[in-house]
Amino acid sequence: MDIEVLGGFSARLNGVPVVPTAPKPRQILALLALNAGRVVSPHVLAEELWGTQPPRSARATLQTYILQLRELIGPALTGGTAEPDARSGKDVLVTLPGGYRLEVGDGSLDFHDFEYLSTKGYRAMDTDDYAGAARMLREALSLWQGPALADVNAGSHLDVETRRLEESRLCALDQRIEADLCLGRHRELLPELTVLVERHTMHESLHSQFMLALYRSGRGGEALHVYQRLRGTLVRNLGLEPSAPLRRLQHSILKAPSDFTQDTLLDGRKAPAPVS
Repeated sequence: MDIEVLGGFSARLNGVPVVPTAPKPRQILALLALNAGRVVSPHVLAEELWGTQPPRSARATLQTYILQLRELIGPALTGGTAEPDARSGKDVLVTLPGGYRLEVGDGSLDFHDFEYLSTKGYRAMDTDDYAGAARMLREALSLWQGPALADVNAGSHLDVETRRLEESRLCALDQRIEADLCLGRHRELLPELTVLVERHTMHESLHSQFMLALYRSGRGGEALHVYQRLRGTLVRNLGLEPSAPLRRLQHSILKAPSDFTQDTLLDGRKAPAPVS
């Protein structure tokens, strides 16, 4: 089974879509997909659908939803052909003593691909291979087609999972921008960072990167304005001052000579690792 959750929800078996249109079975399949290969208990599934006060009919209704999912999966096992297949929907959506498990076989999971590529990008950053890191992280981020599970109603468990995925996306984005800054691509980053700081009004790392990109592009005054705007937002909403690293960056910009390469804090670029 090939599953995509980094955007709209898609699940295909032999190329045949198996995602139901009904909201609650769709919700169940999404949670099982995010836990592919692991058992999910009926309690967790019921809590996802109905919260902490499920109806008395929850168990029977849940079994009905599982049956509906298997009825979608079964015909897809032949890929829409008349070829016989010994498996049934029960072999893909398996009932076990502890609950239900979705078997994806040798199919693809886009969130696993994202984790694999982003991990490779982080490792490249650790070895100062900024070009490799930027390439790997850009490839990982390209798997995203919108907010995670954008077309699925989320209960408490899916909400946690989607927030975890979005945080992983933001971490990868942060490191990809950092790699691009180390490669001297500050001017290329300005349009992207302009949008990102508007979306993430209290994200200090993105603001720090925006300040550096502006300063290295000869726009120090605008970089200081970004700092003041962030500081106002943090004080107003959280009663907090910006972090010490961000204050040091602001101080460096205020005191910097016209040639920023004389300041090691402002010129954080390093030579890319040699290509083997």
